[in-house]
Amino acid sequence: MRIAVDAMGSDYAPQEIVLGAVAAAKEYQHEIVLVGDEGKLSAVLNTCGDWQKLNISIVHASEVIEMCEHPGAAVRKKKDASVVVATSLVKQGTCDAVVSAGSTGAAVAAALFGLGRIKGIERPTIATPLPNLTGTTMLLDSGANVDSKPKNLVQSAIMGSIFAEYVLGIKTPRVGLLNIGEEETKGNEQVLATYPLLKQLTTINFIGNVEGRDIPKGTVDVVVCDGFVGNVVLKFGEGLAKLIMQLLKEAIKSGGLLPKMASMLILPVINKLKQKMDPAEYGGAPLLGVNGGFIICHGSSKAKDIKNAVRVAGEFTEGKVVEHIRENIAREGIADNEGNG
Repeated sequence: MRIAVDAMGSDYAPQEIVLGAVAAAKEYQHEIVLVGDEGKLSAVLNTCGDWQKLNISIVHASEVIEMCEHPGAAVRKKKDASVVVATSLVKQGTCDAVVSAGSTGAAVAAALFGLGRIKGIERPTIATPLPNLTGTTMLLDSGANVDSKPKNLVQSAIMGSIFAEYVLGIKTPRVGLLNIGEEETKGNEQVLATYPLLKQLTTINFIGNVEGRDIPKGTVDVVVCDGFVGNVVLKFGEGLAKLIMQLLKEAIKSGGLLPKMASMLILPVINKLKQKMDPAEYGGAPLLGVNGGFIICHGSSKAKDIKNAVRVAGEFTEGKVVEHIRENIAREGIADNEGNG
């Protein structure tokens, strides 16, 4: 696989982005194309020993879209921005997918303008993996669309199911509609209108309404909601995970000698738990619905996040996710009037 990595624009760019790309090239043997200021990228690469033996190259981009800029306007104005150039490499067929930890808004805008939507998809969606007791639950949308219509949720359900099957390897993934109760008659106007549409789909395994507590329990593989609700769920989950780990540390410190000795015995278990709850392990969130692989990482991503995001980009391409979405949208008869791909 040949993966374009937007190496500029994030909180720790280009240092952590480059280090993550180097680690990915070593571990996954993908070809990495770093996009950004050539001088700065070369300077970081030269601290990485024998990086010349790896499949890593640089494509120069003279501009960066900052977090504070208006995404759409910046993408239109800054034609040589790193995220725009990286996306164009996928559009041209030079690269198979792109990874970006810069502005999420700019990433979505660059993907929409540069790659276009899959035919039948009105609004692309961000699918975020969340840990549960048995594996992973995909949450979508987690922030791309804060005001979704029922048909947007239907399209998200189809796309999330495909990603869960062909990237996560979940056979016949269970798809649930996030609601305040399991009953079909509960919810606001949006979910009440969405439920019957999901129920009639033939390409997904719709199990009905699910509640927030079902996500960590692992009773559902794909959870569908609008981006406003999804982002609140995501940020709350991230904060709760940090709180639990912090409270555990404080309890051990303040408990005296015995808890400290006991903590040494259970340290491997704690580390395993920390790893499972670490967002960096999941490698970013795919932007589903555009004509190409696009993995969006958090703005504060470190090398580990980027390395795993490159892995997901490769799995996305290998799983032919875009092709499967296109096929399933057409099979449901949605592709007649929407999309431009």
